[in-house]
Amino acid sequence: MSDSKSCTIRTRKCIVNKLLSRKQFIIDVLHPDRGAVSRAEISEKLSKMFKVSDLKSIVVFGFRTHFGGGRSTGFGLIYDSVDDAMKFEPKYRLVRAGLATKVETSRKSRKEKKNKMKKQRG
Repeated sequence: MSDSKSCTIRTRKCIVNKLLSRKQFIIDVLHPDRGAVSRAEISEKLSKMFKVSDLKSIVVFGFRTHFGGGRSTGFGLIYDSVDDAMKFEPKYRLVRAGLATKVETSRKSRKEKKNKMKKQRG
């Protein structure tokens, strides 16, 4: 990657959350002369910054590119272990990270289950 296509990552509002076994922070990505930076690249750079050995314990999400481009802001979490990430992260984020598989059900079966639960409830 050339210097003109590089990006700079800064973290702010860094909090150590002992109850959820993680560090959480806001990520500012500066990427002039370039489109949005991939989440994989951001997590890779965060692992070097925070000296994390396992990339699967890093979760980044919620990135928004500022008007005019060149700058994005998002949220990052670094869990103490992958087991803690599996325990506390929502299912959809685990699926995005590749830690869980999405359960594919048909639309009809979901609606039938919903209506059955409505009848059961009263």
